[in-house]
Amino acid sequence: MKISELIDQTQGKLLTRESCMDPDRMIKGGCSADLMSDVLAYIQPNAVLLTGLVNPQVVRTAQMADVAAIVFVRGKIPPAETIQLAEEVQIPLISSPFGMYELSGRLHQNGLPSLENAIED
Repeated sequence: MKISELIDQTQGKLLTRESCMDPDRMIKGGCSADLMSDVLAYIQPNAVLLTGLVNPQVVRTAQMADVAAIVFVRGKIPPAETIQLAEEVQIPLISSPFGMYELSGRLHQNGLPSLENAIED
């Protein structure tokens, strides 16, 4: 899925400049998390991260985890410093009106698989 398709699927609003959208980068799946330690431990590269957190740490974590895009749920808008950091590291930020549970289901139903590694016993 391309970023432009993700925006359509989430009924989202792009918060970063369009130049942050790499037209060749494909989103291969998704992950929903508010604990950034979970993102670092379980997410696979080229995923979209759905989160309710809006601080700059989300962008720093996404950068380390090679996340393709971040979608803020429940219509949340991050502060200017978060948007500025995302533009610097070229990670598109999107705000969607849906809650995390519904948005995860919608994306999965439209063919975007989970990119969370299995939790081992």
